[in-house]
Amino acid sequence: NRFFSTDVTSSSFRLVFFLLLSQDSGFYSLDFFPGGDPAARRALQFFWAQSSLVLSQLALFFTYEVALIPESNVFFFPPQRTRVTTLPFFLGLGQGPLQVLISDSGPHSFQVSWAPVLDSVAAYLFFYGPLPGNSARLLQVDGRHNSTLVEHLAPNTTYLVTVTAIYRSGKEKSLSAKACTLFFERGE
Repeated sequence: NRFFSTDVTSSSFRLVFFLLLSQDSGFYSLDFFPGGDPAARRALQFFWAQSSLVLSQLALFFTYEVALIPESNVFFFPPQRTRVTTLPFFLGLGQGPLQVLISDSGPHSFQVSWAPVLDSVAAYLFFYGPLPGNSARLLQVDGRHNSTLVEHLAPNTTYLVTVTAIYRSGKEKSLSAKACTLFFERGE
């Protein structure tokens, strides 16, 4: 195969491909979206000499449809296609943070805190989405912080919350918890 994935994690993967283009013959377009949701399509363009690319900040445990399109003004090359599924958190590089706490739940928000906070963490990626479902939103939190307020949520809904520590070394560790928003309160 001329086009394949490697280094798959819960939020990223590397695409590797054989060079098809030369300096004078064009560039590559890359099209990708979570399977079943073409409206979430993202597109990139890059130079003819590039033979790998990392896609990051992806949702965990999603299958992505990926198409590599060599754009040549000399030859016709058909699009190269592949599917890649990101890992669920429990297949990542170990468990951590050690604790995720949900507090201050309301109809439209809740607070998420985690521990410990380590100097070796550059940032935390924070994924949350309703259960059941396969849609997740992403927030990024600076590595010096250990909590965030999640807002604009649906009332009376259970959410899966995953906190992923992105270490300065490049490794990732995740832990998930469930959080529930409250029913509407009178007067809302």
